[in-house]
Amino acid sequence: MKKTILLILLIIMVTGCSIVRIDTSSIDNILKVILTKDNQLYNQVGQGYKYYVPGGVSYIDSDDLNDILYCNGTYYYLYIDAISYYYDTESEYVENSNAYYSKKISTSDGYKYDGYLEINEEAGLYYLEFVYNHARIESVVTLEELNNTVLNSSYILSTIKYNQSIVKLMLEEDYFTNKTGKYDNYNTKDASENFVLEKETVIEEG
Repeated sequence: MKKTILLILLIIMVTGCSIVRIDTSSIDNILKVILTKDNQLYNQVGQGYKYYVPGGVSYIDSDDLNDILYCNGTYYYLYIDAISYYYDTESEYVENSNAYYSKKISTSDGYKYDGYLEINEEAGLYYLEFVYNHARIESVVTLEELNNTVLNSSYILSTIKYNQSIVKLMLEEDYFTNKTGKYDNYNTKDASENFVLEKETVIEEG
């Protein structure tokens, strides 16, 4: 038994592996730890992109560059903005003092990409709008699931890797013709209202 423990400790010392515990009680800490991390994991592949789906999160369906995921009664709506990736454009954002949580994410603060996270409370539910790494996640969650949703979303967005050759081919073949409104201009107000209705329906049915 002692030999086994010593062997495990030796492996950890040699490989440099360490156990990292994340303080999930702080959204600021979640973002800082996950979004500045160089994580190469992936287990989900789409057309021109791939990313990591954390444990406990289930992939549900895809519609072109839109993916739907699910965890603990919460749906995650993932939008891949391949156009902004290809042209290397970043979203502009001004922090909202009226929001439940509002943070501009900037490379100048040590993050790998620019983006933002805004959370607004409505009728006891929390509408999350998370933009990072040329992608976006929208979700409506309960307060109990809020930090866990931020954690999972951080993993998903930070691990997205794009295949530039495929994205370029899609552009050359006019794949995005008549779809720029779908991928480049997000109507967050309408989306928020729709998601609140969907979430309320799920709660009533459950």
